[in-house]
Amino acid sequence: MRIFELMTKNVETIEADESLRVAALRMRTCNIGALPVTENGQLVGMLTDRDITVRSTALGQHPEHTRVREVMTTAVITCHPDATLGVAEQLMEDKMVRRLLIVDEARNLLGILSLDDLATVPAEVLRAGSVLEHLRHA
Repeated sequence: MRIFELMTKNVETIEADESLRVAALRMRTCNIGALPVTENGQLVGMLTDRDITVRSTALGQHPEHTRVREVMTTAVITCHPDATLGVAEQLMEDKMVRRLLIVDEARNLLGILSLDDLATVPAEVLRAGSVLEHLRHA
């Protein structure tokens, strides 16, 4: 099975210059824990609920005045949509991430694949479980 068959295609994003308050409200409204970050339509990072908590709130930064770019992760892990789910799993385990951003050759965002997505595929359940267990202890 290929990534494009399982990935979420309609991905909610956030602009790098938005405030953390806007980002947190979007996460809450959409019931998601991560937002790919764009700038002028190009992928520049990823913001997670953990980034907001650990990199901003814990330091006392004000969510209205702190920009997404100040706390986002810039070293995003990406994969091509034609790659197999096995490649995605290995990448998640090696890089210790729960989500992969799926991009084309020009790094245009096409979708997102999460460890939870992998767990929905019967043949991948056990492998996804071992990746999750590995991430939990890292």
